[in-house]
Amino acid sequence: MVRADLLSDTLTQPTPAMRQAMASADVGDDVYGEDATVNALQERVADLLGHEAGLFTPSGSMANQLGLRLHVAPGAEMVCDSLAHVVRAELGAAAALAGITSRTWSSDRGVLDAADPLGLMITGAGAYQVNTSLVVVENTHNFGGGTVQSLETIRDLRRGTQAAGVAMHLDGARLWNAHVATGERLADHGQQFDTVSVCLSKGLGAPVGSVLVGSTAAIDEARIWRKRYGGGMRQGGILAAAGLHALDHHVDRLADDHSRARRTAQACAEAAPGCVDPEHVETNIVILDVGRAGWAATTLVAAALDQGVRAYAVGAGTVRLVWHLDVDDAATDHAIDVLTGLLAKGPSA
Repeated sequence: MVRADLLSDTLTQPTPAMRQAMASADVGDDVYGEDATVNALQERVADLLGHEAGLFTPSGSMANQLGLRLHVAPGAEMVCDSLAHVVRAELGAAAALAGITSRTWSSDRGVLDAADPLGLMITGAGAYQVNTSLVVVENTHNFGGGTVQSLETIRDLRRGTQAAGVAMHLDGARLWNAHVATGERLADHGQQFDTVSVCLSKGLGAPVGSVLVGSTAAIDEARIWRKRYGGGMRQGGILAAAGLHALDHHVDRLADDHSRARRTAQACAEAAPGCVDPEHVETNIVILDVGRAGWAATTLVAAALDQGVRAYAVGAGTVRLVWHLDVDDAATDHAIDVLTGLLAKGPSA
């Protein structure tokens, strides 16, 4: 029996109140733009992020891929860091579906340094090299361990990309977490980018859906491509209602996830010094370097599961833990007991 499911924050179950909101949603045909609940969600998210319009999509990957396609012509280039979700976890969709090429820079824990993308970009190359059309930033950074990007660094990057005529897209699947961790306005981040995707089905706890925001013209074009990609939904308001409920009730509580993640990181650092730096745990994700305690990631994951804790091996010696609204203090305490015991004893115990 799993007592602490830390595999991902996509595992959340809709709360009874969210299910009620879904059941009573005012719906219509969203392909024709006639679903009042979808329209309300799109308008609200766009307003929160400081953009003109929004588009509800079935997944974060689709929202990202629509954003990339808007800015990059086939054969042209986007640049992002080497651990970015758009190149590591979207199955090569940018290349397979839109003919987009990519190059990456390396970063420590996904932390953005504006000099990296600005130094990587190539513009004005004519017919001799691939030109850079887009820089992608991820905030918070999933595989970096929930890293929050500095708003000042983003502004520095924006000044450089604007001068070069290069667009910017934010993969803000967990931007809500960055907002809660820093207290910074969502719009202060959103307005630095030409397009932004945000997810409703991770920490916010909705069962399905993301929203892409941008200019009215960009979202009009994205709506066409959403249909081409098979993402047009009919009575989507049943799903959009969950997103609206989440925005009303599940944003501020993300601070609880952050606190539980930090508490676990502190305990693991004491059990196995060097496996994690608690100061680097800013939001709801903990990356453990279990190799420092002699573990292979898959071996530790299996051992933890035997004791009711589910985690994710993200590398040969690294394990990811993710907190969400279905992991309370009791589940966190159990996870701490199991993980610290395993880390302290090592695989041969």
